[in-house]
Amino acid sequence: MNGIVYKSTGSWYTVKSSEGVFYQCRIKGKFRIKGIKNTNPVTVGDYVSFELEESGNGVIQEIHERKNYIIRKSVNLSKQTHIIASNIDVAFLVITLNNPPTFTTFIDRFLVTVEAYRIPVVLLFNKIDSYNEEELLEIKYLASIYRKIGYECLGISAISGKNIDKVIDLMKNKTCVISGHSGVGKTTLINAIAPNLNLKTKEISEQHQQGQHTTTFAEMFDLDFGAKIIDTPGIKGFGIVEIQNEELSDFFPEFFSLKSECKFNNCLHIDEPDCAVKEALEKDEIAWSRYKSYLQILRGEDENYRIGEKQK
Repeated sequence: MNGIVYKSTGSWYTVKSSEGVFYQCRIKGKFRIKGIKNTNPVTVGDYVSFELEESGNGVIQEIHERKNYIIRKSVNLSKQTHIIASNIDVAFLVITLNNPPTFTTFIDRFLVTVEAYRIPVVLLFNKIDSYNEEELLEIKYLASIYRKIGYECLGISAISGKNIDKVIDLMKNKTCVISGHSGVGKTTLINAIAPNLNLKTKEISEQHQQGQHTTTFAEMFDLDFGAKIIDTPGIKGFGIVEIQNEELSDFFPEFFSLKSECKFNNCLHIDEPDCAVKEALEKDEIAWSRYKSYLQILRGEDENYRIGEKQK
C-alpha cells in the first residue's frame, strides 16, 4: 500500500493511504542501520510504501524519493540532524519582533536552507497589532530588506485575523509548512486559518519571553480549501546542514547575483580584492545584517544577531 506520512512521534507514524484511510505504522529495522544520521529517517510529508500486519498496524517498507525537504542541525552538543518536513510546495516562516524575539541570523539560516532545496518561502511578521510605532518601523525596515532580495513578506495578526485571507490565498492547493520559534504564534495562526482544527496553544512564558512547546511532533492537516498544512515544533536554533563554504553565498540571492563580478570565481567575500559583494556592502546596497549572518554561518558561529539591528 502507498500513503503519505501525516504525523511522526519518533517511533510511530500516522500514514494516510491512497484510499484515504489512516494507519499507525512503524519502520523496518533496516532504516535504522542504513547509515542514516538523521534523528528521524521518516518525516511528515514523505511518500511511503507499507504493508499491513494482522494487528491492523502497518510496517513502512520504502520511503519514496523526496522532491525536497527542510533539514536542520541541532544547536546542542549532539549536532544531530533532523528533517523537519518533506515534499513542500511553500514554507511560511513566522517571525515576531519580541515576545519572543526572532533573530535575523535565524531568519537567514532558514532562508539559506530553503534556497538550497528550492522551496518557495513567505515571511509572516506576526502580532503586527501588538507593536508600537517604533516597533512597526523596525518591522517595516526588516521587511524592506527581504522584499528587496525577492522574498514575499506579510504583516499579519493571528489573533485579529489581519491578512489571514492573504495567507490562505498563498496556501490554496499546496502542501505548506509553518515554522518559527516557540511562541511566535504558529498554532494560533493555523487555528485562524482552519478554526475547525482547534489546536492547543499556550501562553508565552513571562520569565523567559519564550513560547512553551505545545507542538511536540510535526503533524500535517488537510484543509477544506485544498491545502495541506504542516505544524512543526518550535525551533530554538537553526544549524545549517550539507552546505560547503564555497557554495554558501549561492544561497544568498543578492550575493549570487554579484558573484560573476568578483575578481575571483571562488571568492568568499571576506578579504579578497575586487569583491563585488563587499563593494555593494560599502554602498549599502546589501544589508549588513545579511552579511553578518553570512559570516556567522561561514565561521560556524552561534546565532546572536537581534531582529531589526542595523549597526555595522
